Amino acid sequence: MKHYAIFLMLFSTLLAASCTPVAEAPPIYITVRVDGREQVYSYNQPVTVAQFLREIDVERGPLDRIEPPDVTQISNEMVITITRIVEEEECVEEMIPPESDERLMEGLEPGEEVILQTGREGVRRVCFRVTLANGQVEARVETRRDEIQPVQNEIIGIGPTTQLDPVPVVGTLAYINNGSAWIIQGSSSQRRPLSAVSGLDSRVFSLSNDGRMLLYTVEAIESEGDSAFNRLMLISDISQIDPTPIALRWQDVLYADWVPGEANRISFSLGETSLTGGGWLAYNDLWTMRIDPLTGEAFDLEEVLPRSALGLFSWWGTNFKWSPDGQRLAYVNAEAVGLVDFENRQFGPPLLSFAHFTTSNEWAWLTTVSWTPDSQLLTTTVHGDPIGNETPEDSPVFHVAVAAADATFAAESVVARAGIWSAPQFSPAIPAEGQPFPRVRLAYLRAREWDDSFTGQYDLIVADRDGSNARTVFPPSGQPGLRAQTFAWSPDGRQIAFIYNGNLWVVDVETDLSDQLTLDGGASRPVWTR
Repeated sequence: MKHYAIFLMLFSTLLAASCTPVAEAPPIYITVRVDGREQVYSYNQPVTVAQFLREIDVERGPLDRIEPPDVTQISNEMVITITRIVEEEECVEEMIPPESDERLMEGLEPGEEVILQTGREGVRRVCFRVTLANGQVEARVETRRDEIQPVQNEIIGIGPTTQLDPVPVVGTLAYINNGSAWIIQGSSSQRRPLSAVSGLDSRVFSLSNDGRMLLYTVEAIESEGDSAFNRLMLISDISQIDPTPIALRWQDVLYADWVPGEANRISFSLGETSLTGGGWLAYNDLWTMRIDPLTGEAFDLEEVLPRSALGLFSWWGTNFKWSPDGQRLAYVNAEAVGLVDFENRQFGPPLLSFAHFTTSNEWAWLTTVSWTPDSQLLTTTVHGDPIGNETPEDSPVFHVAVAAADATFAAESVVARAGIWSAPQFSPAIPAEGQPFPRVRLAYLRAREWDDSFTGQYDLIVADRDGSNARTVFPPSGQPGLRAQTFAWSPDGRQIAFIYNGNLWVVDVETDLSDQLTLDGGASRPVWTR
């Protein structure tokens, strides 16, 4: 009975406890600012900001900025601010004002000015990524620029006021100056333009052996509906004050030159316009013909080599070089130098072969060829073997080589590591006092850094025919070097014409004295004949 009483007392106590009200958690008041409005919410659970916003059905954009961050636990009197972020692209067109470019120009009176090209404004579209925060611009970042119309700067030609000392010139020295043909005869003070000869593309620029006629190519004019990339032209008498160019029938010409020993006969090779490579597709053919210097009419047209695809870079083309006696013709492609087999109308076996050079551009490297005056030897630049782990095609080594025309010998490193643009040339025969045979020199460009000869600087070197007794004739010690180019021996073998800082210079190989012949910085491609 006693135990029963105790049980009733405990039960009564528990029942009384269960009937006592439980105190509720105080509400959490949250202020939400969004879309220009502010609203207060009451909530009774300490959830995260992200959970709370979902509970009250607030829509959120992918770029919206939330303060405080989503993972923050809400607390009483917290203010949640939602900033609407929108990104837009905005593009504007800008005018590009032309600039004025003054250039020295040979042929004008000192200080005389002429407008070579009128200026024209360019147009470009500039686009920005604009960030809007609640409709207000917060950031504006440029994303791209597109040229709609290129700007064309005004070019003003100014006659040079500096005077250069006159330099005697043997024979006829011709060169290209700012796309026009110029000649010097007798003295550098007598240099003059062939005024009607302009638009030269530099692919063909050759004086006849007597120095009277000029063979050259000009760029085709697209505005006239010309689908060719160039045209072959002739000046029949450069001694005329204002000679009239004669358009020959051939276009898309990749090579053309005079045939030695045959009056008015030329050789040439053709191609066609292409959207790939250098803009053309070479035929690697060869033709000869005689031309009437008065009318340009062709006679005795003969196909020497049929169209072919010789070698790895046949699309770039084949160069040719006649021997001085006109009996042999050297060919040059990206992997070899050899002689044309006239009897079988084909390219003969190589005299020198080498790995092609990888240029990593849409062009192929072709070497140059020069013959001794007796037509027995030729000199060229060859691509040397690798010196490390590079492939043969990537080797930075280039040598000056000499080979016999009859293939009896070939010396592939007469001058080792001369450089890719060494362009060796034998001189004309030079009478040597007290010697039974005329003297022949070898000139070439030697890279100052043999392993960076592709873009580096060069010195002009003159040596004996076998490469011995080499010495630098230009530039003087301590001066910047020359850049890639072709140079030209004078007919008497005493001087070399070359380009330095864009101007035509000559150096006397006996005295090493050099003279500047032009001032406007636009010279290139010197050729020199008697």
